[in-house]
Amino acid sequence: FKVSWMKYGSFVSLLVVLLAVWFRSPQNAVLDDRLDTVLSSLLRAEKKVGVNNVARPKVAIGFGGCVDLLVDGVSFLNKIGISHTENPVHYDYLENAEQLAQSFAYFFAPGAAAERFMLNETLFSELVDGARDLPGNRWAVGGNAPVMAGRMAIEGCDVLLGGSYSTDFIDVLPEHITVAGEVLDEPDIHLILEYSAGSSWGRYTSRRANRYIIHSDDRNPYLSSMEEFAKKLKDFNPDLLVVGGLQMMDNFPFQSGERDALLSRLSDLLSSSSPQIGIHFEMASFVEESIMEDLLHYVISHADSLGMNEQELPNLLSLLKGSNITVLSDPNPRVATVLDQMREVYRILNQRYIDANTEGDTEGNKARGKPLTRLHVHTLAFQAMIVTRDSKWKNTMSATAKASLTANRHVCGSNDIDPSKARLIMDDSFSVSQREGSQRIPLQENRPVSCWDEDDYEICVAPVLVCTEVYQTAGGGDNVSAAGLVLQI
Repeated sequence: FKVSWMKYGSFVSLLVVLLAVWFRSPQNAVLDDRLDTVLSSLLRAEKKVGVNNVARPKVAIGFGGCVDLLVDGVSFLNKIGISHTENPVHYDYLENAEQLAQSFAYFFAPGAAAERFMLNETLFSELVDGARDLPGNRWAVGGNAPVMAGRMAIEGCDVLLGGSYSTDFIDVLPEHITVAGEVLDEPDIHLILEYSAGSSWGRYTSRRANRYIIHSDDRNPYLSSMEEFAKKLKDFNPDLLVVGGLQMMDNFPFQSGERDALLSRLSDLLSSSSPQIGIHFEMASFVEESIMEDLLHYVISHADSLGMNEQELPNLLSLLKGSNITVLSDPNPRVATVLDQMREVYRILNQRYIDANTEGDTEGNKARGKPLTRLHVHTLAFQAMIVTRDSKWKNTMSATAKASLTANRHVCGSNDIDPSKARLIMDDSFSVSQREGSQRIPLQENRPVSCWDEDDYEICVAPVLVCTEVYQTAGGGDNVSAAGLVLQI
């Protein structure tokens, strides 16, 4: 009886699937076909260019890293007894549980990514202990540098990674990664509070899936691996040098002059690298204005490529225009808004380079820094790139497609993209600018990556197949940015 019932059950399951297909609404059928076409077209665009596995590209990436402890944010806060607050507040750093609740609420409702330093080490240890006991928690390699290194190694690069890690941490890194830094007994732990679109916490409902990160890290802010990294860099002879993880310095209680000295050493490292080597800086969640000013002076001026999300772009632009930095921006901006902001960042940074050049010539000194020739902005709905024509960066269309596909692969936790677990949230057509009379470009399913020339650069925009069954948002930007770079070096 049991066997025959199992056979009957299988038959019923098959019948249900067939009936679902047969009776699916014409509207759903059109949407499914559209997603299938966009996916196959993006895959075609990605495959137009391959990575040379015989002479693998060499990428050096710094700095730091940690172990991420990932939990469902709402379940975690409920478990440890941190109740929702009626008063969302922005804090530069956290000192107690009430501030954590208010800061989480501030970013949770709009669904904006955030990362904050916890000054209270005792409270942070208690939070980690609570997270360890929470069912469904996960451990993962964390930090901008290790995450980008992992993606680039998987995609076909040889990587030199600057960071100090435990042996257990090093053992789980992918092949083709060489570590430059001291070996630690215990890794630093960062707590990742993830949440899905539509999650509820008290009276708040999140507009989109994202994460809130807390750390009490007193090692990564000091870029402890920089000296060892610099030594190995000369023999490694990379095609690309990537800098990330500097948000660890944001609001960290350095002694007077410490941060300035560290960034000055990093600036020397970047300026002494060969002009032929591309330098990419990956932005992150910065809230302290003084460190943003320092980054402009010591790091961004040496980078010819920048990567950032929809929060970090207006933050940087605000600073460049002499305003206060923007802590919270629209988490779902329109394409035209982002492109206008990208054009301004590109123009202002390159004007700063020209001014520095002119001053350098006038004073008889060698001009400092590099012009910006590549800008990649990753948002939930789309990927956008500006690349200077005839620069070292190649394959912009394929790179934009790859970045888009990687967004789904990472967030869904699978290399195989399932259109039934994805949706398009980018508009059916978009304006290239907010200026009146600007051209509108329709989203063509069979050619979803739109590219066009302006001034001295090319712009490419690709829709993202947004994952609807979220596995992990943390590290999304790092994976996307790294994947885009792989095809351009």
